[in-house]
Amino acid sequence: MRRPSDRLIGIVALVVAWCPLAVGPAVAGSIKGAVLHAGPPPEKKTVTINIDQYVCGKSRESEDLVLGPNRGVRWAVVSLQTPPPGVRGEAPPGPVQVDQQQCVYVPRVVIVPVGGTVEFLNSDRLLHNLHSVSTENATFNRTQPKGRTVPVAFKKPEIVRIDCDLHTWMRAWVVVAEHPFFAVTGANGEFALDNVPPGKYTLKIWHETLGTVTRDVTVDDKPVTSVVVEIGKKP
Repeated sequence: MRRPSDRLIGIVALVVAWCPLAVGPAVAGSIKGAVLHAGPPPEKKTVTINIDQYVCGKSRESEDLVLGPNRGVRWAVVSLQTPPPGVRGEAPPGPVQVDQQQCVYVPRVVIVPVGGTVEFLNSDRLLHNLHSVSTENATFNRTQPKGRTVPVAFKKPEIVRIDCDLHTWMRAWVVVAEHPFFAVTGANGEFALDNVPPGKYTLKIWHETLGTVTRDVTVDDKPVTSVVVEIGKKP
């Protein structure tokens, strides 16, 4: 008679033989690095505000290009140009939120999967308006009083611009992603793409004012693949 432990070993061996993908995540790694501005830091722009100053203030620094002390580019979008074979898009999670605080979209750039929803909030004590610019997704132009939440579903992959017609300096970006391998850079230009299977890939880096660049990268059996990418005009 076979012992229970023998039967368990047999079952495990059968699962490994028939389901090799079950061990796949153990060899997946991360692509981590930073996006840096290629040239000298540009002169900072100041936006003069002449409306609703009691909430918006009288002036503020432009967020078109925000750099960290090490030339790190904030709000750049890093993605795999082509996802690994066999990877499917994830089911949409809960809504992504974008707030309006002192006449600024917070955060400026968000990622939402295809079919996902962005909830636009308004924490300011004044009227805002949400005006999208897109080609693949339906455009919208909606007023938004204080305290009202406006949910919007995005059905096709693209980068959608969001403006406020009442406060023309306000801008946000919704990146509608067709696969999980997307990231937005942090304050120092840092980013991470996790659970990437070994292989050769092309990184795509997009920024609203600096444009788009690509960089080839190879992920092997190391836990982390490091990469630094420069974007913008070199001196």
